[in-house]
Amino acid sequence: MNSIEIKTRGREDFVDLTAEIERLVAASGVKNGLCVVAVPHTTAGIAVNENADPDVRTDLALVLRKIAPDGLPYAHSEGNSPAHVKAALVGSSATLLVEDGRLRLGTWQGIFFCEFDGPRTRQAWVQIVG
Repeated sequence: MNSIEIKTRGREDFVDLTAEIERLVAASGVKNGLCVVAVPHTTAGIAVNENADPDVRTDLALVLRKIAPDGLPYAHSEGNSPAHVKAALVGSSATLLVEDGRLRLGTWQGIFFCEFDGPRTRQAWVQIVG
């Protein structure tokens, strides 16, 4: 298993991990198999979405803020309940195909670490199996 350290810059941040994960896949020597990307955090997630236009990330953050806004009467008393809800909606992992030694992503797809309770130093775990 590989670990990627991520330093997020704001309360919400979408960090493109695509290039680093592609590098790990190439270095693994696996020709055909799976790449699992997971986060060990309850207030962060992993998403596969468009990485060509940064406005997509802005829109995702906007909608998630509408779904899980600050100021609701959350029972969790640490003050980060919206981050927990957003992380649950996004999910904590993605499983991707590896074909001919490369990630099999769509033309516009990228892999994002989604921070909802930052800024922090976080991790993403990457497991590549053939």
